[in-house]
Amino acid sequence: MGRITSSRTQLKGDPRHNSKLAGKFINCLMLDGKKSTATRVFYDALDEIGRRGEIADLTSIEVFEAAIENIKPYIEVRSKRVGGASYQVPMQVNRIRQQSLAFRWLLTAVRDKKGRPMHLKLADELMSAYKKEGVAYTKRENTHRMADANKAFAHFAW
Repeated sequence: MGRITSSRTQLKGDPRHNSKLAGKFINCLMLDGKKSTATRVFYDALDEIGRRGEIADLTSIEVFEAAIENIKPYIEVRSKRVGGASYQVPMQVNRIRQQSLAFRWLLTAVRDKKGRPMHLKLADELMSAYKKEGVAYTKRENTHRMADANKAFAHFAW
């Protein structure tokens, strides 16, 4: 009937590579329902990565997937209230949240840069993430560092 289903079951791969990860990223990149604009920006960024030719043995979609994999956090801190005090407790991040955090950090890093076309900023940030540097990767490292600093409170994770 007219039942609403989760986006994961309805999600289609992107038109060019048939990658569900790229399809989801395009949906997250989209603003105001302008999917064709988001798709064009994404593919222009991938074309720019391919044009630069810094990565000889990988295709641009493989660079994108590796960059997202590098940005994904594996552990994060969550606030836990115990006996009137709040503790930052390190906890494992599930697979879906890892992906959404990676997308969010990448898009925030790209949108915060000003003065250049979106596809060039996205290509730069993807290349930086692939090389394990850049703003989004730094955010991941800071999250891991915070979790490591608070591992004394790991016994509160229940």
